[in-house]
Amino acid sequence: MAPHHPEDVGVKAAKTPRRAVPAADRTRQPTEVRRRLIVEAAVPLIAERGYASVGVRDVAAAAGVSVGTVTYHFGSVQEILSEAMVLHIERYYAALNEAAEQAAGSGEALRLLIDALFTEDTDRHWRMWFDYWSAGDRDQDPEQAFASGQAKRYEDWHSQIRALVERGVADGEFTCEDPAGFTVRFAALSDGLALQRLRQSPELSTQDARRHLYRLVESELRTDGQ
Repeated sequence: MAPHHPEDVGVKAAKTPRRAVPAADRTRQPTEVRRRLIVEAAVPLIAERGYASVGVRDVAAAAGVSVGTVTYHFGSVQEILSEAMVLHIERYYAALNEAAEQAAGSGEALRLLIDALFTEDTDRHWRMWFDYWSAGDRDQDPEQAFASGQAKRYEDWHSQIRALVERGVADGEFTCEDPAGFTVRFAALSDGLALQRLRQSPELSTQDARRHLYRLVESELRTDGQ
């Protein structure tokens, strides 16, 4: 029944200050916060179940919001999952970058990168990485969000490795006639070892995966004294 008493009007009047908040301040921050909340909730779901097994209802339940809230902020579950994968991958490689920047030289930086690529905790990252990789070839990616996102990540990763090699050459730490070629081989071997590590066919430990990359660095990036 509609209110007819003066006190009812008073209740409505108490809400007036909330309506007086400027529209920009009222909507922009909540939208950003909610989008971030939803994307953050999707990351562990993908890591645990895989991209293809996560739906809108799963993400909504994990984020503690309604399905309608999820669909209001995102046009599709693919958009959510794409942003979630990008968020995870950017965080992962940001940590690698930070470790490399703290190294005393390029050789140490490469070793730190190798150590960080293969630990007992990085299997989750590699599962998401390969899921992200394969998602770019699926029909669920009509806008090529996954494919373009991963291409950018590879470009950044290659640039980081090549920069370390070129810096090491400039500092006289080691020699390399083909930094670009070394970069391709380093990245390709990393991916191949990671896939073998996940499949365990044949069996591969984190220590052995690191050892193979150490050997590549030692054989291709030699100092004048070696």
